[in-house]
Amino acid sequence: MIDEIRKDARTRMSRTIDNFVEELGKIRTGRANTRLLDHVRVPYYGSDVPINQVATVGVGDAQTLTITPWERKVIPDVEKAIMNADLGLNPVTSGEVIRVPLPPLTEERRKELIRLCRQEAEHARVAVRNVRRDANGHFKGLLKEKEISQDEDRKAEKDVQVLTDEFVAKVDEILGRKEAELMEV
Repeated sequence: MIDEIRKDARTRMSRTIDNFVEELGKIRTGRANTRLLDHVRVPYYGSDVPINQVATVGVGDAQTLTITPWERKVIPDVEKAIMNADLGLNPVTSGEVIRVPLPPLTEERRKELIRLCRQEAEHARVAVRNVRRDANGHFKGLLKEKEISQDEDRKAEKDVQVLTDEFVAKVDEILGRKEAELMEV
């Protein structure tokens, strides 16, 4: 029973790390990256769909994203969705291809993005700690039901704390890499 709870905690903490990495991927650095537009949703036949379901998104060069919609009639919708995504990007249409030039990051914008990354890191740390709290709650429940001894409870809580420390360190490591990437000129 204790092993199942620990395994579940590890799985949930791993998912938290995966979500954190995904959120950081949406924060732009100095280079063009197609993941920057992953969360942009385009109105298409009455429903909002991710941009990659109505167009091919690619990297034109280091500072430009190219978007090739599969239907000409969605070009204005794609442009509007990118402008409304609050990314500070202005798409330019040339024929059937939409080019999205990425303006260079100013020092002020870099610091703002780092602040945003730190907020995401704190959310990830809190999520990891919540998983620890849930696991410890399960251990206390087992102890109350007299299914485990106090020694087993203490050892299990200690193991989950080690696991928590490991995942919080991973969050800090990923944050450090992202900050370094953002400060590159």
